[in-house]
Amino acid sequence: MKKFLLAGAAALATLAPAALVAEYPEKPVEFIVPWPPGDLEDVLTRMIAEDFTTKYGVPAAVVNKPGGGGGPFPGAIEAAAAPADGYTVGSFVMGVPVVGPNIGIPELNPFPFEPLGAFVTYPFVIVTGGNAPYKTMDELAAHAKDNDVVLGHFGAPLVPTKVTLALAKAKGFSYGSDAAFDNLDCNTLASGDVDVMNTTLQLVLPCLDDIIVLASVTKERISLTPDTPTVAEMAPELDMALWNGLFIHKDTPADVREKIISVAQETMASDRALKLAADTGASVYWEGPAETAARIESNKAVMAVANGMLE
Repeated sequence: MKKFLLAGAAALATLAPAALVAEYPEKPVEFIVPWPPGDLEDVLTRMIAEDFTTKYGVPAAVVNKPGGGGGPFPGAIEAAAAPADGYTVGSFVMGVPVVGPNIGIPELNPFPFEPLGAFVTYPFVIVTGGNAPYKTMDELAAHAKDNDVVLGHFGAPLVPTKVTLALAKAKGFSYGSDAAFDNLDCNTLASGDVDVMNTTLQLVLPCLDDIIVLASVTKERISLTPDTPTVAEMAPELDMALWNGLFIHKDTPADVREKIISVAQETMASDRALKLAADTGASVYWEGPAETAARIESNKAVMAVANGMLE
């Protein structure tokens, strides 16, 4: 009898670890957005979080971690410190993997994340006030030769800022000064804090009739501003589009990744996500891990060109 009890205890001990490993997800999941609420990555990530809760029955929420002018990506730093268990997911603009490892942020070098996939390309634009004495980039270039023009951006090391500054170089001028902001919307232009700013069309849609869109940092012209040329049309070497994706720790198990990807794919194909795209001029889709990783490498090459132009 004693031998039987000992054997049974040993068998239970062997099975216990497997029984204690709960199937993912079994507790709340956080999606980290390193920007203030309201822009496209935030809205779409909230949709993903809502669908995640619906599908798996656990709370999922967006946590916004803006960082004082766009850096140094405090949300990404916080996500890097989290366990590789799928309960902290980064919703990162492409600047996090493209420039984050190269601007003195030890938590991002070596880069601790891998992409789950990309899901939105921003309708990123360079805009000015409707009463500005220039209506095109060429007219801005002529004006800036005799006048100081202040540029507003989300952070000096970030991709759209570098592209905007490099485009100015291609046009033969430099901005008189520039400044970083956590948010760049209609109020930023109306306040007179900047003369020109780069931002997403989503943030200036309420005043679109009162501003001038000088260029878009997109592969193709934006449907809501079809007369506005892309940066690449004016400077082909700066062919860049700004996108956002989901990122996870490199050591996160494959089955966990697949569950997150499954929800994101369904969200991006939903009617509400497609309506947001139509309303804002954004491109909404789902692109898998391998394709997103290749996109990152391509973006790094264009950034090297932009940085070379600014040296």
